[in-house]
Amino acid sequence: MKALNTAGIPASVSQTAGTFVCNHVMYGLLHHLTQNYPSIRGGFIHVPYLPEQSAKFSHQPSIALELMTKALKITVETAWSNKSDITVIGGATH
Repeated sequence: MKALNTAGIPASVSQTAGTFVCNHVMYGLLHHLTQNYPSIRGGFIHVPYLPEQSAKFSHQPSIALELMTKALKITVETAWSNKSDITVIGGATH
């Protein structure tokens, strides 16, 4: 989050974004990695709608494709350059 916020990209940890399906995918991935590839780290990034998509759903966050692409690039680069996870307290319920 710090690298994204420093780059001017609005991002935060959400404790409720897509709770059921997203958590299922995340925990399934982490379980698979732990069991089969313990030296590989994994994660899950929940991205908002594109502006043209959010027009169909009132009050849903959106972000332009160019900014989303920049955010994903920063996220992958940050994860790659930090070999261990950083523990921080945070997150919000939306």
